Amino acid sequence: MKNFVHLHVHSHYSLLDGLGKIPDLVSRAKEMGMDTLALTDHGVMYGAIEFYQECKKQDIKPIIGVEIYVSPRKMTDKEPGIDKTPYHLVLLAQNEAGYLNLLKITTAAHLEGYYYKPRVDKAYLKKHSEGLIATTACLGGEIPSHAKNGNIKAAEDALLEYLEIFDKDHFYLELQDHPKIPEQKKANKILIHLAEKHGIGLIATNDVHYINKDDAEAQDVLLCIQTGKFLSDTNRMSMTAGGEFIDISFRSPEEMIETFKETPEAITNTVKIAESCNLEIELGKFKFPPFPLPEGETYETYLRKLIDERLPKVVDVVTPEMKERIDYEFGVIKDKGYLGYFLIVQDFFHWAKEHEIPTNTRGSAAGCCVSFALGITAPKLNPLDFNLPFERFLNPFRPSAPDIDIDIADSGRDDLIAYVTEKYGADRVAQICTFGTMAAKAAIRDVARVLGFPYDFGDYLSKLIPLSTQTHYIGIKDSINLVAELKSKYETDPDTRRTLDLAARLEGCARHASVHAAGIVIAPEEITNFTPLMRDNKGGRIVTQYEMHAVGEDGVGLIKMDFLGLANLTIIQNVLKIIKKTRNIDLNLDDIPIDDPKAFELLARGETIGVFQLESEGMRKYIKELKPTTIFDIMAMVALYRPGPMAFIPEYIMRKRNPARIKYLDPRMEKILKNSLGLIVYQDDVLMIAIELAGYNWQEVDKFRKAIGKKIVKEMSAQKEKFFSQIIERGMKEEIAIDLWTQIETFAGYGFNKSHAASYGLVAYQTAYLKSHFPSEYMAALLTSEQARDLDKVAFALQETKRMNIAVLPPDVNKSFVDFGVIPETWEISYALASIKNVGKQSAETIVEERKTNGLFKDFPDFLQRLGGKVLNKKIIEALAQAGALDSLIERNRVLVNIDIILKSISDQNKAAANQMGLFGETALPKAELHLIDVPPADKKQKLTWEKELLGMYVSEHPLEGLERLLMQAGTPIITLKEKKKDDQVTIAGMITMAKKITTKKGDPMLFAQIEDQTGKIEAVVFPRVLEKDQDKWVADKIVVVKGRISDKDGQINLIASSINILDEDQKIVETAEPTRLLIHLSKDATREKLAEVKEILANYPGELAVILKVAQNGGFTEVQTKAKVMRDYTMLQKLKDLLPNGKIIFD
Repeated sequence: MKNFVHLHVHSHYSLLDGLGKIPDLVSRAKEMGMDTLALTDHGVMYGAIEFYQECKKQDIKPIIGVEIYVSPRKMTDKEPGIDKTPYHLVLLAQNEAGYLNLLKITTAAHLEGYYYKPRVDKAYLKKHSEGLIATTACLGGEIPSHAKNGNIKAAEDALLEYLEIFDKDHFYLELQDHPKIPEQKKANKILIHLAEKHGIGLIATNDVHYINKDDAEAQDVLLCIQTGKFLSDTNRMSMTAGGEFIDISFRSPEEMIETFKETPEAITNTVKIAESCNLEIELGKFKFPPFPLPEGETYETYLRKLIDERLPKVVDVVTPEMKERIDYEFGVIKDKGYLGYFLIVQDFFHWAKEHEIPTNTRGSAAGCCVSFALGITAPKLNPLDFNLPFERFLNPFRPSAPDIDIDIADSGRDDLIAYVTEKYGADRVAQICTFGTMAAKAAIRDVARVLGFPYDFGDYLSKLIPLSTQTHYIGIKDSINLVAELKSKYETDPDTRRTLDLAARLEGCARHASVHAAGIVIAPEEITNFTPLMRDNKGGRIVTQYEMHAVGEDGVGLIKMDFLGLANLTIIQNVLKIIKKTRNIDLNLDDIPIDDPKAFELLARGETIGVFQLESEGMRKYIKELKPTTIFDIMAMVALYRPGPMAFIPEYIMRKRNPARIKYLDPRMEKILKNSLGLIVYQDDVLMIAIELAGYNWQEVDKFRKAIGKKIVKEMSAQKEKFFSQIIERGMKEEIAIDLWTQIETFAGYGFNKSHAASYGLVAYQTAYLKSHFPSEYMAALLTSEQARDLDKVAFALQETKRMNIAVLPPDVNKSFVDFGVIPETWEISYALASIKNVGKQSAETIVEERKTNGLFKDFPDFLQRLGGKVLNKKIIEALAQAGALDSLIERNRVLVNIDIILKSISDQNKAAANQMGLFGETALPKAELHLIDVPPADKKQKLTWEKELLGMYVSEHPLEGLERLLMQAGTPIITLKEKKKDDQVTIAGMITMAKKITTKKGDPMLFAQIEDQTGKIEAVVFPRVLEKDQDKWVADKIVVVKGRISDKDGQINLIASSINILDEDQKIVETAEPTRLLIHLSKDATREKLAEVKEILANYPGELAVILKVAQNGGFTEVQTKAKVMRDYTMLQKLKDLLPNGKIIFD
């Protein structure tokens, strides 16, 4: 063993403090000839498993540790000013007992002792000290803290306390060498004295926070990011003394030995400790929780019993083919030891179904007939009908466990987690953590800000970084080589070079911990025997400190379940509830036909806004061209509409329109590709071709899939040779094999899982079915879903509702429901009461329940009498009035001006009710007597302002109503900007709804403005030079025309403004005259196909305006009146303009 070991080391999992990534730390130890290394992050064990695995990989002995925080009093004491600053203490696990105690200690620190930091107290440490070695840490440790202040007695008292927790062989006084900190030298002297007096060992450490000495500035920048400071700020947290960096790098053994030559035992003791630490953690082996069985059953008998009971419920006839397939699958599942896993999974799917919570599966699980029989996958997804292979999910050669990922209505996800927690025990279930890391673009912006550069400097540099894909990340160093403009700036501009160099050092560091969107784990016993826990700081949920790879099959082996909340399944759930209320129909989607003409007609018209997977602008275009007629068409579109495979969509459409184009390179491929019209659409197609035509088995084809999917050149070459040899040997001509290989090579990296496409295609079809048959109910459910997530999408959904000629009524306490609902008499949609700001769900439920129980509210006093003692307060009454929800009872302004009188009336009413209850035991409230002051009613502008504030949007009408024609002529609808590319020059017209000024680092004013039209809103960034020219125009409520370029900061579309003009008032008066027709001025290049598309667009917007075509004729133009009648809709107008860019299209 090397003669020094680093025992106090922080990785980047000491968030925004440590800089070193674990592979780099371990590699550095290896380079220095060290054979042992410890990891001791601040208060967490995030990196413990990754560190353990990396050390094993590089033949380094790992020591798992933590630098914990010890509370000055009890860990439950959380008094401001007293308990805010805990002491540091380093703990190292000697063995399994010590490791298990570390898990318990860090868990308790987070779940019980958290107060600014995760803390434990000495009493808890004493109970969990077995197998641990403790060292006194840095100057933040209790003993060094007293020592640096020269308080020998306090330091000695603290030492004696710790010696009651740890014996002398397991407790060490830690020396560090930082000559620039005088207190360190003072502390070291006292620590050496105490060691000699009490016979305690010394150790030397360097409190490693980064690897190389020249990383010091990057680590300082990291601290600035953590604290929100600038590097130039003098009063901030930093690892400096006297204006110079403290060396907390990964110093070499030779340097440490030389530094501590006066106390050689502090060096040799690091080796002594390392030799005593021998922890082995069992990894890579699944640890399934036990599934409770009925008496007398085994896993095998009970799972078989469930299959036999449930299969006849999902198929009309159990065919010999189905029986044979299930017997085969069951055998594989049994031999692989996964019977218990299937029992666990089927149980929570069954529970969700019993509680009417829609579910779906992702990935390859839909190819399993056992899953189908058990009700895990949908009854409409018979793997035999869809030609879905089981072996893609699980096969005898596959080393990894099956993975059944569940999509669940997001409204029911917490209920399902609660069920699993109750069934297996709260001490055995937790959600999984994940880490947000500093990617290239974000790192550059952060560093530029910390260095004090203007916003647009960091923004400009970050935008020069190419976009990464899921399979290919492009970092800062790669970008410098790839992007000429970035390379030039890097080589010529010192500020750019400094920013990029520092950002590259920070790139990839963990920035924050959060909760994985889907993952939970279930342990076979107390979960803290496998992973430490913490609490989600947003929702208070219990979360593992180990991320998904560390906690799952590749790590400590806990069974991981993915419960992904899917909004579209909640929409489905809500639609079914509304249908029951409005039509008294108990609709079961398992019973609907899979070939409904009305659903496919809706798809053929491209009316797929709100339809799962099919609602984007590009998808709507392709769906209209395709005119799907089968579920297989929907599956294909789900699979193909992505970068890469999208190039195959036109060919698929042509084959759909002209079946004569469907050809197979080899007749044997027909059974594989028949439902995809002869095209390779899914990754499964490639695999089945390799198996059926080239003689691969599933073990070989899995290697084949990985090689072509990851485009590994060496492996691709080997696979190509094998593929050609075997497929030609089995009867394919060489030239055809070459053609086939070219298709496979082009497609394979983007291949989509067929079972996944089938599952998602079915949900897409179901949503199309519901929208086509129950339009009002569907749009009400969609609006409820969007309201909870994204107000911009609500505006989009409202626009679609309008296009469908479904009215959305403003909120009304006599008509509205808790959520968006449907009024059966008119099929109008009522605005959700719970969506009014300051009202909330509970108050809305009380209002609706009272109305249901005792009838409509007759007048405002009646409303107050019936609800005054239950939910009404000043905020709620004002919100209801301003939103218009009381319009049927009283004028808005009258409520607001008289609010004090109203509140007094409610108070008097409540007192009278209390007295009456005391005298007669009755609770009926006396009718409120109101003597309100008469005031002028609120004007239209004020009402709309309130609506926007309380509802987040305009519902009764839009302030820009009547200006559609003018706005369309002045600029591009905001909703269409998402289709634009970065740096495209655009002009928009709308109203400024928010203008916020800020000051740049240089002291110049700049502004962020929100601009809105009737289709959506966008943020405009107004830099100082642009703002300086037109400050008086950038004001809220002004209707403006803004020019600029598209920006996509962190994937968020915004507008970098270059100019602004106020819409001319006189022009407004002239232009707002009601149009009577839509005039389409056709250019000479308008083809018959284009005209057919024009006709389709017009058909989607039925209304009262005549449609006139202006056609070139005899050197002039003639007007032709069509049979079409359309509404005045600016989205339709923009679609026509996009289709006919050389024509002129106006409302006239």
